[in-house]
Amino acid sequence: MPRYVALIPAAGSGSRMLAELPKQYAPLAGRPLLQHAVSTLCAHPLISQVFVVLSPGDRHFGACDWSACGDKLLPLYCGGETRAASVFNGLLAANNAIDGPDWVLVHDAARPCLRAADIDRLIAAVGDGDSGGLLAVPVADTLKRANADGEVLQTAPREHLWRAQTPQMFRYRVLIEALRRADIAAVTDESSAVEQTGARPLLVAGSGANLKVTYPEDLALAELILAQRECR
Repeated sequence: MPRYVALIPAAGSGSRMLAELPKQYAPLAGRPLLQHAVSTLCAHPLISQVFVVLSPGDRHFGACDWSACGDKLLPLYCGGETRAASVFNGLLAANNAIDGPDWVLVHDAARPCLRAADIDRLIAAVGDGDSGGLLAVPVADTLKRANADGEVLQTAPREHLWRAQTPQMFRYRVLIEALRRADIAAVTDESSAVEQTGARPLLVAGSGANLKVTYPEDLALAELILAQRECR
């Protein structure tokens, strides 16, 4: 039976956070931001291995306490200049540990509020098909297209538009080949690379709580979400 493994690209600097530490190590609810996503994935019973792709010069990962993850967690110091390059390098580095039919769930290091239920829903919805799928939420806001001066050119219809989230889940052989053939610099997520092969990944309803921490104010919102869960 194909296995499920997770891969987290965590080699970026997070320049939009305007902080001394790389974004993935920003403190959140008493732990580094990265640790929240890693812990959720390591605790999931269907996921057999969690790979974290780090910058070759990363000096922060080893200073964190990862003992709760046991042997499930494996750091790979082969991150690239872009997210797509880090994912591709990580897939290559993990080649001996993953078979072609195995499923790879790629998750953002900066999405600390992922729930086990989100993972369950994604795995169940994608099933055995080879096109894979990703968590996403329908666009609810009115969208405006602007010119270079910030003036509205038109209101864009939002029907059938979704905001992509992670994890994004694809078979190892499908994802690594899609990234190998794609223009890495133009790939913003794994689904966009797979789409270029002609596949149609499945959009699986996610949760607005699965937010991506991009700016400093996002940390406060993520901490609130995590605190509310602790109270339940």
